[in-house]
Amino acid sequence: MSSGKPWIALSPVFTWSTMCAGRVTGRQIWARTSHSTKSAPSASNVTKVAKYIAGAVGTCPEVANLAVARGPSKEEVTRMISKEEYSFLLKEGGVNRYDGTRAASNSPTEDRYIHGAFPSPWKDGKKWMAWGVLDDHAGWQTADLLEKQLVPFVRHGLDQIKSPSEQVSDEKVSDTIKKAFVHLDDSILKTAVEASQGNLPLQDKLANLAPAFAGSGDSRAVLGQKNAEGKWEAITLSIDQTGDNQEEIARLKKEHPGEEGIVAGGRVLGIMVSRAFGDSRWKWPVDLQKDLKKKFDGPSILTPKYKILTTPYLTAEPVVTSTKIDPSKPSFLIMATDGLWDNLSSQQADDLVVKWIERSTTLSKGLAEPKYEPYDFTKYEWREEFDEKRTTVQDGNAAVHLVRNALGGNHH
Repeated sequence: MSSGKPWIALSPVFTWSTMCAGRVTGRQIWARTSHSTKSAPSASNVTKVAKYIAGAVGTCPEVANLAVARGPSKEEVTRMISKEEYSFLLKEGGVNRYDGTRAASNSPTEDRYIHGAFPSPWKDGKKWMAWGVLDDHAGWQTADLLEKQLVPFVRHGLDQIKSPSEQVSDEKVSDTIKKAFVHLDDSILKTAVEASQGNLPLQDKLANLAPAFAGSGDSRAVLGQKNAEGKWEAITLSIDQTGDNQEEIARLKKEHPGEEGIVAGGRVLGIMVSRAFGDSRWKWPVDLQKDLKKKFDGPSILTPKYKILTTPYLTAEPVVTSTKIDPSKPSFLIMATDGLWDNLSSQQADDLVVKWIERSTTLSKGLAEPKYEPYDFTKYEWREEFDEKRTTVQDGNAAVHLVRNALGGNHH
């Protein structure tokens, strides 16, 4: 949320999803046959395999040799990553502009996003801005509910803490946001249990259970800001709450003393995140889960693979940070789900937005986008990681720009 100084916000939402807002004053793909015996294959078997492959190729007269199917064209890629793009110019809450997009990796997409302005809870006539990127897993229902209810829950809490003459500390705001998150998650879980035990039609019971069975978590926010020397620097505003986070590991050990194996391989009882909405399998007692599994064919129970003794193991309580924005320094904010951060580091994403800002200025001077040779998948091994040499700036939307480069830049 923002209550004041000018800046730009960028938000990729990945499934993929991205949002961007701010202030500016072959894998190598191959076919392989495998023949496994205790001894080397005979010459006759090798000949048979060779004839089989030759025959298969021979049935496709237009294909001279085994080849990888052509990927989408540049135009098709642009259509896919910009289908849900949006961009707003405004002067609310210190924000000049924000961009966003969502590029789905499955259908229906599980991710959701929140953006917009609302009246300041301090009743001072100002507007606050709110953004959110919601990364669902095991379904879309939790993120769908959060898209509608998260900001109202937070707003309601903030509305209760200030009188006209009261100064509110950052700590009090932080505590209020934490309580709102936990209250909403408790409501999701409580509503699901009550619905399962009530007299509602089966369809309504399942609709109330779905947000508790699914889960939402695993996103990151990064601030880009010019320092006193005029150089851009990336400031990570959130810490990934996963089984790789040493502070989270220590917290879980403290909350569940004597329980071994809660965190293993960077996962909490098999799940990547350590804080999330929903995900009832990590929060409800085993007996309740067994009952719901039997009645409604709910998710698989974690036992006996994992030893479940003292639920809950996950929490929806967020780690809240507060950052003051210097209005004299150009700045932007990137918010995205893990689809982006699995391919880009915070610094790489920051650098890409800086290139987008600088290139926008260059394009206004009539300079053309550099040309790149087509990517040859037969010569190189394609890797799922960012390659700075393939960076391209060709999109008017900063969030689309981030998605394009995270997915390969000029690799078409």
